Amino acid sequence: MANPTEKLWGPGYEDGKDEYAPGILQCDDGEDDIEDMTVSFEMIANEEARDIDTEHIRRHPVAEPQEASQVPEEDEEAAVPVVQSESHFLPGNAKVWVKTMGCSHNVSDGEYMAGLLSSQGYSVLFEDSKKDQADLWLLNSCTVKGPSELTFINDIKKGMDAGKKVVVAGCVPQASGATGGSIGRGKGKGREWDGLSIVGVQQIDRVVEVVEETLKGNVIKLTKDKKVSVDGEEPEAEATGVQRSSAKKRKAGGAKLDLPKVRRNPYVEIIPINTGCLNQCTYCKTKHARGDLGSYAPEEIWERVESVIQEGVKEIWLTSEDTGAYGRDIGVSIVDLLWGIVEVLERYPKSGTMLRVGMTNPPYILEHLDEMVKILSHPRVFSFLHVPVQSGSNAVLDSMRRQYTVQEFTQIVTTLRSRVENGCTVATDIICGFPTETDQDFEESMTLLRELQFNVLHISQFYSRPGTPAALMPRLPSEVVKARSRLVSQLFNEWFPNVGLEGTVLKALVTEVSSDGQFYVGHDKLYRQILVPKVEKYMGRWVEVEVIRTGKFFLEGKVLELIGGDEDEFGDLEDVKPVTGKVKPGKGMVVKRKRAPKLVNVAGKMVKMGEEDVEAADEGTVLSVPESFQQRQQQQLQQDELRVEKGDGIPERNSNKMSSFLSFGFGVIAVGYGGFRVASVKTVSPKLIGPTLIVLGGFGLLGSGLLSFKK
Repeated sequence: MANPTEKLWGPGYEDGKDEYAPGILQCDDGEDDIEDMTVSFEMIANEEARDIDTEHIRRHPVAEPQEASQVPEEDEEAAVPVVQSESHFLPGNAKVWVKTMGCSHNVSDGEYMAGLLSSQGYSVLFEDSKKDQADLWLLNSCTVKGPSELTFINDIKKGMDAGKKVVVAGCVPQASGATGGSIGRGKGKGREWDGLSIVGVQQIDRVVEVVEETLKGNVIKLTKDKKVSVDGEEPEAEATGVQRSSAKKRKAGGAKLDLPKVRRNPYVEIIPINTGCLNQCTYCKTKHARGDLGSYAPEEIWERVESVIQEGVKEIWLTSEDTGAYGRDIGVSIVDLLWGIVEVLERYPKSGTMLRVGMTNPPYILEHLDEMVKILSHPRVFSFLHVPVQSGSNAVLDSMRRQYTVQEFTQIVTTLRSRVENGCTVATDIICGFPTETDQDFEESMTLLRELQFNVLHISQFYSRPGTPAALMPRLPSEVVKARSRLVSQLFNEWFPNVGLEGTVLKALVTEVSSDGQFYVGHDKLYRQILVPKVEKYMGRWVEVEVIRTGKFFLEGKVLELIGGDEDEFGDLEDVKPVTGKVKPGKGMVVKRKRAPKLVNVAGKMVKMGEEDVEAADEGTVLSVPESFQQRQQQQLQQDELRVEKGDGIPERNSNKMSSFLSFGFGVIAVGYGGFRVASVKTVSPKLIGPTLIVLGGFGLLGSGLLSFKK
């Protein structure tokens, strides 16, 4: 009988090794189209305030709460208590509609926020048709293009008109907070979201706090960057409970990766590896939101990869604003990270899990070209890379501050296509009508596209984004911009890369449902879409297909056989050796919510619920709650209990301790002096002061006792 693992990955792969994987490098622990590949499972079902310390109004901390006195200066946030009328509110007793727009990084943020809310008992809705049932709308926005921001603004207005509580998140409020301006009103102040609660792009782990306070009538704005100490990569004041203000700090990659998460597609995990970038592109508004580069430690990413493999995930997407720049702020590189992930994948040869590398700008992949060829040739990595060019004119690229030439971009494309084993799919982006683009510049872009004939091309008209240098440049007439966009589209539709593949036998990993619901969708090694019959046993599995029909964007296949990738075949996880001795085998679990997901993870296998349960189930798929997150939550509860036993109070009630002390002190002084007055003063009228002070002192002591009890 044929070995399924060998059939899947090739000869000699059963021992988990092959010729493509060199030893992983040791990592030093001390030190307008942003990854917008189409998200084929849909996150969207149809497409100045006074500053106070928010730690004092937190009621049900998620993630890792800190004592108010221990919050680093960089992490202090502003909150606005507007009204306190919703006294009937109970934590977790609400429905939240989550809408996410934009890139895969945003999608991942939305899934994390949904997971945190769901793990606290909230009913999370995704479908547009059910938004009217929600008590609160959580709108996760995209600022890459003007139309996406207009959609976001319209959603805010619709929610407010419908009487819903609204919380905004994502890049639009984050970016506009620094630069001012809104395409809706064109003003720095008075924007549509100024009176609403904000979850910043690096504060998604505090979404439960924001939602709860918003439901109670408060407004909270959390928009600061997270900081981590360079030594040990621990969040400041988080690991030890003691603030180390003198410690060297850097920007963090974002919230922890092991938070609860709702995957809309149970077989696809999106892992952000860094936030922000090193570029200063003149047209880009996302830079204002995501900021400078902040990378996650490679160990944290490797641990996440291992955890999701054990949960049955089949495709792992790495995402960021620029994956090629990963690690430059912490002394490692993208290839260090990728070889570590490959080593993790090789521990599980029967899982069938594949890696997809996210968008990278040309300058940062050029210096790693030889290693990227090896990585993209590896059997467990899709031979696919998104490298935006934006223009075929060096003059325009210079105006855009893109930091590479057309010749360098061409070198990347031709090298990957010719040297990656069995070829490589390179996707790219083009912007039509940039303000400095002349007719000659545009023709140079057309020439580049004719020569390279990309299978995947994202065509975008130039959108002027407030606060960017390009917004100050004289714009081309809109009819010129539209005409150039149409010409590029016509050119792109002239070539058909899949013609002649009929009869070819390919292997495909099935993970999605087609947009029309008629087929399952798989991807081959080149990440081409392959349509297969909608047979339940194919989902989440590798299949061998014969191509029977082709189109410009797809192949249709007849399934010949299942060839592996069954998540039942993990083997003994206790025997797994950590990558370079640093990464320990991860563990995760899936918990049922009040209304359970349609698919649940049972012993590493996705299991469909009974029909009666499916009808009552929430939208979404899997709620993943990593074991490390549960351990931190349990440790926090134990610390709070210990503080209560010692009489210190839990962090958010520290103000009660001070009030209790002051009340007690006043009571003692008042009673003591009142007694002295009673004993020493003989005149009746002045003598009444003594009893009065005694009574007041009694109230002070009573208040002290009540505050201590509350604490």
